[in-house]
Amino acid sequence: MQANKRTAPTTVDGTDCNAQGLLIPELIDRPVAVDFEAGYVSSDGGALLLARLDRSLGYVRRFSQCFTDHRDPELIEHSVEELLRQRVYGLALGYEDLNDHERLKADPLLAACCGKSDVLGERRVREQDRGKALAGKSTLNRLELTPAEANASHRYKKVVGDEAALEDFFIEEYVRSLPKRTRRIVLDFDATDDPLHGHQEGRFFHGYYRHYCYLPLYVFAGHRPVMARLRAASGEAASGAVEALAKIVGAIRRKLPHVKIVVRADSGFCRDELMSWCEENGVFYLLGIARNQVLERELKGALEVAREAAQAREDQTARVFREFGYKAKKWPGAQRRVIGKAEWTAKGRNPRFIITNLSGEAQALYEREYCARGDMENRIKEQQLDLFADRTSTGSFRANQLRLWLSTLGYLLIDRLRQIGLKGTEWARASCGTIRLQLFKIGALVKVRVRRVLLSLSSAYPRRELFGQLSRRLAFGPT
Repeated sequence: MQANKRTAPTTVDGTDCNAQGLLIPELIDRPVAVDFEAGYVSSDGGALLLARLDRSLGYVRRFSQCFTDHRDPELIEHSVEELLRQRVYGLALGYEDLNDHERLKADPLLAACCGKSDVLGERRVREQDRGKALAGKSTLNRLELTPAEANASHRYKKVVGDEAALEDFFIEEYVRSLPKRTRRIVLDFDATDDPLHGHQEGRFFHGYYRHYCYLPLYVFAGHRPVMARLRAASGEAASGAVEALAKIVGAIRRKLPHVKIVVRADSGFCRDELMSWCEENGVFYLLGIARNQVLERELKGALEVAREAAQAREDQTARVFREFGYKAKKWPGAQRRVIGKAEWTAKGRNPRFIITNLSGEAQALYEREYCARGDMENRIKEQQLDLFADRTSTGSFRANQLRLWLSTLGYLLIDRLRQIGLKGTEWARASCGTIRLQLFKIGALVKVRVRRVLLSLSSAYPRRELFGQLSRRLAFGPT
């Protein structure tokens, strides 16, 4: 027996594979052997947490009810709910592209998370599909590309999403989550650019961002997404904001008729139409307002005071707040309350203005109320960087809107895990990307048995106690 005899390395794709496998002797004082006999291994062991939370909250189940399935029931292998779970969980796990699902469709762990009882795909109808429990890229692509007018007579694309219902889904889920004791709600509005690199429908060049893009409208209430509406960049930031606000406020007041609602946004939303609607409907607003000569003239004296105070300070920074009435020429009606921040720094003057119908001390309204809206920008970054909300690369506007909603639903799931499962832990304020890395991307050995699917995680996993705690917290029953 020649125990020390070395064999030629095999290639990763299995070519020239032999019983001994790979030998890598240079690492430590004895060779490290590598083979490909581990069976089913997943890099997404924490996906179970995501699936458990979704079953408890029922998000994807209710989201799927916004679709009409015109397919022949006898020929369906993947229900709409299963397809949506696969797509949304994939985004949450870091798989942004439909091509990724050509590999994921053979993952028994993801299949179990999506609700497939045949996790190995052994009972698939077509022989070429056996061993692949989940849908491939083509099936998922048809789901996204189905036109609004599709019906049973269409050859391939037969699953139609109701765009109005899909947009309302996020509003309804937010309202559903509101406790009856809620006394005050702050709705943050913001627009951002979604760069385009092809010739997508609705593509326009935006002068401010200096590239072709979409201009989606986001509405958040704290961490909760309330609206994610894709828009062409041909309009301004506030386009459609009044309509969106009316829809959201109407839904909130059907449940909480006396709750105080505050709308918060930057100067791109400072429009008379929006402020007038708020004033007529008992809604409060706190908006940035762009600088102009009239506003700066009102703040001239305060800036002098701030300059003198800054010169006496070590950090050379001082703020003075002043409030006054203001009415633009094109605004009908009375003056509105403007709060000016006269700030002087080492770099010079830095005046800023907000306009509001809220009562309260000027400095507190600016520093504690208005400046807090900056956190919404972090939520948008999470959606775009961690949930791929800017992956609007398909040709039709309708399909890109659906992709934005799928990313928003993925974000909603992770955020609820953060708020429910991670509350009181060091990860309670972690970003979606950090949560994915620390809790979802866990190597796992998957063993499929007749009576159960066994998932074996690493004995060296450093967050095993947190994982167990999360599993218990998230299993609170379907809603």
